[in-house]
Amino acid sequence: MSTEVLKTGSPDAGCLDPVSPGQIRRALEEADPVTLALVLTQFTCDPELLGRAQPFINGPMNYQASIPDSLQSEIRDRLCDILIQHFETAGELPPVPDGPLLQQMLSTAAGEPVAEDYVAMMREDLNAEQADPGRLRWRKQPDPKTLEGFHTLIIGAGMSGLCAAIRLREAGLPFTIIEKNDGIGGSWYENIYPGCGVDTPNHFYSYSFALNHEWSHFFARRDELWNYFEDVADKFDIRQQIRFGEEVVACRFDDARKIWAVEVRGVDGAIETLEVNAVISAVGLLNRPKIPEFEGLSDFEGPVMHTAQWDPEFDWTGKKVVLIGTGASAQQAAPTIAGATEHLTIVQRSAHWVVPNPNYDAEVQEGLKWVLKNVPFYARWYRFQLFWAFADGLHAALQVDPDWEDPDHSVNMINARHRRFMEEYAKSKLGEHSPLLAKVIPDYPPYGKRILIDNKWFEMLNRDNVSLETSGVARIHPHAVELEDGTVIEADAIVAATGFRTTEVLFPMTITGRGGVDIHELWGKDDAQAYLGTMIPRFPNFYTLVGPNTGLAHGGNVIFVTECQMRLVLDCYREQIERGDSTVEVRQDIHDAYNAEVEELHSRMVWTHKGMTSWYRNDRGRVFALLPYRLVDYWKMTTTFDPEAFIFEA
Repeated sequence: MSTEVLKTGSPDAGCLDPVSPGQIRRALEEADPVTLALVLTQFTCDPELLGRAQPFINGPMNYQASIPDSLQSEIRDRLCDILIQHFETAGELPPVPDGPLLQQMLSTAAGEPVAEDYVAMMREDLNAEQADPGRLRWRKQPDPKTLEGFHTLIIGAGMSGLCAAIRLREAGLPFTIIEKNDGIGGSWYENIYPGCGVDTPNHFYSYSFALNHEWSHFFARRDELWNYFEDVADKFDIRQQIRFGEEVVACRFDDARKIWAVEVRGVDGAIETLEVNAVISAVGLLNRPKIPEFEGLSDFEGPVMHTAQWDPEFDWTGKKVVLIGTGASAQQAAPTIAGATEHLTIVQRSAHWVVPNPNYDAEVQEGLKWVLKNVPFYARWYRFQLFWAFADGLHAALQVDPDWEDPDHSVNMINARHRRFMEEYAKSKLGEHSPLLAKVIPDYPPYGKRILIDNKWFEMLNRDNVSLETSGVARIHPHAVELEDGTVIEADAIVAATGFRTTEVLFPMTITGRGGVDIHELWGKDDAQAYLGTMIPRFPNFYTLVGPNTGLAHGGNVIFVTECQMRLVLDCYREQIERGDSTVEVRQDIHDAYNAEVEELHSRMVWTHKGMTSWYRNDRGRVFALLPYRLVDYWKMTTTFDPEAFIFEA
């Protein structure tokens, strides 16, 4: 093999790296063989090697050990030769495969048949190597004064706020971001509890237009995630448009002038009113912690904190800590601090299904980083495999089979299989006859509540200095927590992993639309609704990112949802500005029909399983928080713009 130095780089990478053919081949050893076969197929339009691998693929990334070494080597050798030629000649990228071949590739990547629906979505994503499809592209370029005169206020500089700002900047539209914190990142700025991290793989949980090929782990911890959003803000020069330490108090639509008056509380507490043409709320649902109101809590003499308001000065070493809750933050924080405490008592309100992932603590090898950065299309195909494994590939497990024989424990055959797997996993970690099994195995079907990735949770529960209690908290004493069954637990500190005020969407802001309608009166205390989770009738030029019915509880990627929402927002902007109109809002009948369909779909999904409660549902049982569709369905709905669904006014 030649030892000459080549110049490599993909359009996503934005740079060229010197590398030898030998280094290319060694880097390919650390990459996924099926993902490499997908890239090879795209370069050659010949699926022969991919077809030979197909019998060994039972699911996305669930095959490495079963594919013969000789076949893996053949895939790597063939692709290495093609890449060397590609880099030597600085050749053009191959075209995206045609429909039938692309669908075959998608099905092989997923390890099961993939519907034709996904072909258009994947074709667009593969084309993103050369042209970002999420940008606003004017049909007729407006004059600069028109653009300068259309100002947007974005509430929040977290993940969705940054996405909105970047897309508006690319379109040439001015904006201001109001951020209540002192830094960007939203949840990833605020949450600093021990063990805080993501439970969606990083190579999927990232912007499609700002892929990061340098993740240190497959599931990064909080600091690396926060730094990613910091870097994105700097890359797109967003920071100078952010007003930190300020908070939106109220947004009021002026019917006569067709503008929004936004009241902003400054750092000094003074209220300033900003007048803008449009408002994008990017506050999400998980931004206001739910603080428990236990009797006697104010009398407790030790530290008390919510996981979302963690005190960085808190030292749990040698202390008796009571942690209330067993959700996502609890299952990350508890194993992290347990070893240093004198005793950790966990008060469980309800059990959660826990699933293992071999990559949860794994580092990304340098060779794989190189492949992600330099091998064309690899990162895009890898993201699709993650998309299927953590999102749409799980959607069938959520559907209620009305004829299913065991509806109390599962909702269909796939759901039952997942239940058996997670039950056996718990037994393998705790012991076949462990008394803990009765406490940790949920009495509801899988995916009824958020599935959690095992962060050494079961291993921690087996520690001598850890106790799991299933009786609720009755009251708090100055140095103890008393449970409803009479148990009194000595405590030096209390940690509440009790979630967020999710039902109070857009709380505590006052939002007043056309004709003086108050959004909280319209919705009531817990029944938020919006068209595609984004637009509300009588609230023109007002958009909610990560709004009602856009959450993902079974897996998935909220960044994907946000990018879809911004496609809809940008289409509204383009139509409105090119027409010369002042406002756009969704029609009431379109909004109502959409939400009726959402409710009907949810009625046949696991989240409305009888006898089960969760923060996804309001007091009358309506699922207000979650998206019932496959992500590909939501992508289609937000990328197909019908002006007839909206009301435009000059």
